[in-house]
Amino acid sequence: MDIHFFKKFIQGGIKMKIELVKSLEIPEIKVIRFSRFLDHRGYFTESYSLRDFSPIKNEIGDWQVCQMNESFSKEHTIRGLHFQWNPYMGKLVRTINGHMIDLILDIRLESPTFGKIIAYNMPSELTDVFNEWIWIPPGFAHGNIFIRDTVIQYLCSGEYSQGCEAGISPLAKDIDWSLCDSILKNMFFTIKYRADLKITDKDKNGFSLEQWKLNDNSKNFMYGNL
Repeated sequence: MDIHFFKKFIQGGIKMKIELVKSLEIPEIKVIRFSRFLDHRGYFTESYSLRDFSPIKNEIGDWQVCQMNESFSKEHTIRGLHFQWNPYMGKLVRTINGHMIDLILDIRLESPTFGKIIAYNMPSELTDVFNEWIWIPPGFAHGNIFIRDTVIQYLCSGEYSQGCEAGISPLAKDIDWSLCDSILKNMFFTIKYRADLKITDKDKNGFSLEQWKLNDNSKNFMYGNL
């Protein structure tokens, strides 16, 4: 994994703003760690700043925030795997408080990792000295599982477009889990088979990979054209 460190001068000394950027098993997926500044009152952080994200454009591309969403999910919830075209929507996602495991599935036709899913563990406590974003560019279906009651936030590079969005069922049997961390994979399947699993019918009954490949809209996600 490639790691780049960035420092920011603040009055009174040098403090880390963006601490690191790293690639995951599918290198287009990036994790951005940033500092929280704690004291006896609590903490302060700039969770997003155009100024501080500008130096990492080579890592995550040059895009603008068009929409900001917040979501609360109860323990043992599975969401996803969602994606959109016309306009495309990249997502910068973080856990505000709770425990999310993020899920990212490659849906780019002819991609060497098409159909493969990865996961990233994103717990967050209010006493943590850092927080993390995960960047999911267009060409990937996105979802999450929640180990406990959790609040998340995501910044989007495109506004929601009804009729130009779809989903792969996270329960689809033809998803390839071979790249996924085995511990996180097991956590997913443990929740999947729980009697108290919370998932919408829309997500549960989403496309399988094979069904999506046969859908004309899949051609909006050609490897190398995004």
